[in-house]
Amino acid sequence: MAKVVNLRQARKATLRSEAKTQADTNAVKHGRTKAQRVLEAAQAKQASDRLSQLKFEDE
Repeated sequence: MAKVVNLRQARKATLRSEAKTQADTNAVKHGRTKAQRVLEAAQAKQASDRLSQLKFEDE
């Protein structure tokens, strides 16, 4: 005898897998790793600190 399939659950499972696939492709296309975000933040802080060191202070 054939296996009984709940069509509602099958439809939702299909939609979930399609959404997961789309999310993965978007993450590859637009996302950055945590290491990249940390590196960029450190570089921005270093540049900001260097800029503040080079400012002249008027008395």
